[in-house]
Amino acid sequence: MKKYSTLVISLVLYLASTQAMELNPATIKAQVAGYKAAFTCSATFNGGKTPAMIKTDELTGIRLDYREYFAQLSDAVIHSREKYVSAKFSDDMPPRYAVWRSGLGCTQLPTGAKLEARKFVATANLLHPRTLDIKPWPLGDGLPAVLPANAALAAVVDAVFSSNKYGDPKVSSAILITTADTLLLERYKPGFTPFTSQRTWSTAKSIAATVIGVAVEQGLVDLKAPANIPEWSTPGDPRQQITLENLLHMASGLDSAKAGNRTSNVYYGGGVVTDNATERMLEAPPGKRWKYANNDTLLAIRSLRASINGDQKMLRFPFENLFWKIGMYNTVPETDWQGNFILSSQVWTTSRDLGRLGILYLNNGSWQGERLLPDDWREYVTTQAPAQRLHFQKHGKPLTGYGAQFWLYSNHFPGLPGDTFSTIGNRGQHMMIIPSRNIVIIRRGYDAAGGKRFDMSAFTADVLLAIPETL
Repeated sequence: MKKYSTLVISLVLYLASTQAMELNPATIKAQVAGYKAAFTCSATFNGGKTPAMIKTDELTGIRLDYREYFAQLSDAVIHSREKYVSAKFSDDMPPRYAVWRSGLGCTQLPTGAKLEARKFVATANLLHPRTLDIKPWPLGDGLPAVLPANAALAAVVDAVFSSNKYGDPKVSSAILITTADTLLLERYKPGFTPFTSQRTWSTAKSIAATVIGVAVEQGLVDLKAPANIPEWSTPGDPRQQITLENLLHMASGLDSAKAGNRTSNVYYGGGVVTDNATERMLEAPPGKRWKYANNDTLLAIRSLRASINGDQKMLRFPFENLFWKIGMYNTVPETDWQGNFILSSQVWTTSRDLGRLGILYLNNGSWQGERLLPDDWREYVTTQAPAQRLHFQKHGKPLTGYGAQFWLYSNHFPGLPGDTFSTIGNRGQHMMIIPSRNIVIIRRGYDAAGGKRFDMSAFTADVLLAIPETL
């Protein structure tokens, strides 16, 4: 009986503590309204999507804990002329607002802010260098009238959109397969074109690592040095021992939610990176524990901003030193309202632009004879993070490893070369890079939370079987 009573008391205490950690309904409603506003704004003004497309794609299959309130709250309202979106969630509070800026896409105003606060949001002076000349792939979008014929490859891709072989065919939106110099195949769902952009989700982390790699090549940052986080500058702050490399390896030792990919206040609440990511406490020695966490990526980019030491210079840096160098003209990295890039998730881009990023890695960091990344950067990002334990199997299935903001495959995955590495983003955003085969394979989609995930490793293996190794 005593043992039973102890168990009951422990259960009651556990449930009480769990409830105490839950968000208030008002907070969840504010975040859900922020979700509606942000995704509607970005899909409209970055992606060029219609309200019907947004409802079908961006606003379905969302995280499970938001769905009840998502159905209760009214739809977001698009203000096309003024380029902002509003979403009501309370009779006592202003609506949630997401406002669009040229080059930087949409940003949310803080919860509780009125629309006139938009005059305080960060903007950038971006001088777009793109010309009307259509250059050949991958420098531009000049492609042959007919792509190289490969019936076997076409059959593999057809299965993505017509069968359940790799996942739900209704939620796949794009497939692109390219070598370093030849676009082999691209396919889009109805209503999409090569210029319809989507949110990258965590594929953005690999973009963040590439931006930092450019800064390393230019001598602006030192991976081994402590991260440059001004919010930790008070003498005696133990977080000053966290290096930029620790952050890239997801080994900061900082606390986060049990699921480190939940940074809801920044993503949906209008919060800013310099309030939210920087206030976490140490719970493990830096470099000793691997834990996937959005905050580590956000802090790495925060450190770069401090090192560059100029707000406008930082806002232009990814464009002038990476995107525009390799023809990623349809890529929009969004920021919080104070101008901190949210490069853990919030980038809108096309499959072709991702293909160009993948080709930069096939070319080992060089583009048209210009070195953008250190000559060992590909090796660096694809080397197993020291704090991540090597686990090859779980329930009889192979597991991916982790390098520096990229996921690592190995020859434990049937049909995949051991040098395969990739980006992985929520809702099925994948870019597989396979240097030994000179191939980049991209899949974009809208996989539903809690639903079946796209089997990217099986799809990649079948693609490789369909492509001659001598290509």
